[in-house]
Amino acid sequence: MQPSIGHSCGVFGVYAPNQPVANLAYLGLFALQHRGQESAGIAVSDGQTITVIKDMGLVSQVFDERKLASLSGHIAIGHNRYSTTGSSSWQNAQPVYGSVGDEGFALGHNGNLTNTADLAASLGMLPGFVPPKSAVDSTTDSALVAELISRAWPVERRSDGRELEIALEAVLPTLEGGFSFVLMDDSRLIGARDPHGFWPLVIGRLEGGGWVLASESAALDLVGAHYVRDVQPGEMVVIDATGLRREVRWAEPEPKLCLFEFVYFSRPDTRLYGHTVHTARQRMGESLAKQAPVDADMVMPVPESGIPAAQGFARASGIPYGDGLVKNRYVGRTFIQPSQKMRGAGVRMKLNPLPENIEGKRLVVVDDSIVRGTTTRQVVKMLREAGAAEIHFRVSSPPYRWPCFYGMDTGQRSALLAADLSVGEIRDYLDVDSLAYLEIDRLTAATGADAESFCTACLTGDYPVAIPDADAKMLLEPIRRERDTPSPIDAQ
Repeated sequence: MQPSIGHSCGVFGVYAPNQPVANLAYLGLFALQHRGQESAGIAVSDGQTITVIKDMGLVSQVFDERKLASLSGHIAIGHNRYSTTGSSSWQNAQPVYGSVGDEGFALGHNGNLTNTADLAASLGMLPGFVPPKSAVDSTTDSALVAELISRAWPVERRSDGRELEIALEAVLPTLEGGFSFVLMDDSRLIGARDPHGFWPLVIGRLEGGGWVLASESAALDLVGAHYVRDVQPGEMVVIDATGLRREVRWAEPEPKLCLFEFVYFSRPDTRLYGHTVHTARQRMGESLAKQAPVDADMVMPVPESGIPAAQGFARASGIPYGDGLVKNRYVGRTFIQPSQKMRGAGVRMKLNPLPENIEGKRLVVVDDSIVRGTTTRQVVKMLREAGAAEIHFRVSSPPYRWPCFYGMDTGQRSALLAADLSVGEIRDYLDVDSLAYLEIDRLTAATGADAESFCTACLTGDYPVAIPDADAKMLLEPIRRERDTPSPIDAQ
């Protein structure tokens, strides 16, 4: 369990005539619920009209059979949100809907743009310059992209209906940062990924005919789709009645998948770079046991994300594996909670120690990462109170020292525990008997993929894309406030 990293979102798209695409999108989002729990939404096209239903909450809270039955069509996209740019509110739930005349499109975005300020300024959308007919109805960078698409839309209607494709070919090269998009108009499904491929996006083929786009391969399994391939970094793919019709390389790829997809974000049953995440996490634990051995009576995970690494540590060390904490499975990931107060309450609700397994024992406690450290400290306190004789904390990733600007929401660098503290100082703060982090070379080796194909900015400070001078999370918030305030002319 890692309560302090927020991932931006999960996206899903399906093109499947004569199949219940809304239900398939629901299942896909259900499989991707771990990637965002603030809001959920589905957009469906029947060839003439795009209908969007979205709301705050989990997928199962937003949708029921009645709502899904109202979404009939042959194309659908879905979105689970965790906010990175823009506040957590209904207006900022996705998919984002945009319109140009009588034509419409919908967009779902996983990631975060780094040039939001420049894009907003180019559109005259910074405070004091709100255009009266802007299509932006939220304060996210995703809605900003929708506005860019609307303005790049061809003036003349095309006989082949490729307006959205043409607009995207103009807009995508202007975007910087991390993004995996699923988009749709009335007759096609489109996927696109930034040139570094910070966030995954895969293509699947439905057994009964049809195509799927998803943030993770595990979502394909739930809807009965077979993995075809990844959308490549810097690529746009277009799916319509003829199948996977276009594969457009709009930028040269420089793969830099977020390393934390292997460490924490992705489901254990997802495959990345051809390797199963669960197996990679077990190898992380094995490598950690060799790097930082310790005499102990039991290896235990901080559930659930620490489980595979703890299994690997136990296997490599020969120390018995056991459970020391019970997780309440009806409480969501605590990192999703938008405030520290709520995160703290979530930890107390989520985990409870098993004193009979803990009392008098020397414990190796394994977790995937430590970000702010407040939750880890609470866990250690619970184990001490349950009678642990010793606590040796092992982390299956290096110290998290730098904020992410491409799609994780970790706040300012000053909030990161390891930003200015040594491992020894962190050990003392957590009140553990020993502390060790997995070295980065060992971590990348455990994934089975090329070490150069990952973004490690949060661990090393080496940012592949230039980062903004200031935090852009709330950059567009004044736009909504100004639009919601009547102008003197409107008031007359």
